[in-house]
Amino acid sequence: MRKFIAVIMGLLAAPVLAMDATATGEINHLLDYSARSGCQFVRNGAVYPAKEATDHLRLKLSKVGDRVKTADDFIEQIASQSYMSGKPYSVRCPGASEQPTKTWLMTELRRLRTAKP
Repeated sequence: MRKFIAVIMGLLAAPVLAMDATATGEINHLLDYSARSGCQFVRNGAVYPAKEATDHLRLKLSKVGDRVKTADDFIEQIASQSYMSGKPYSVRCPGASEQPTKTWLMTELRRLRTAKP
């Protein structure tokens, strides 16, 4: 029975193991950056506060299994557009023009990668 439970637990953890530590760290950084941004996020014509939009991205990420292996995959497959409508997401930050969420997150990802030693 213990062996069976261990196998099941291993299978459940498999999607998490598909990402390496670098990808996991970068994605977590982007999610934290989004949640703390103070920006508003536009999804399918409705406007959401940063925390609620980030929670939505976390939920989407939890459902994709091992298809997301990098932070670039996360931005492209999860954070750029609605799965249901295909419409792109956008972000409205104080003092800045509205822009596609994909552009906004890619800018932060590039900044993060260049800041690393």
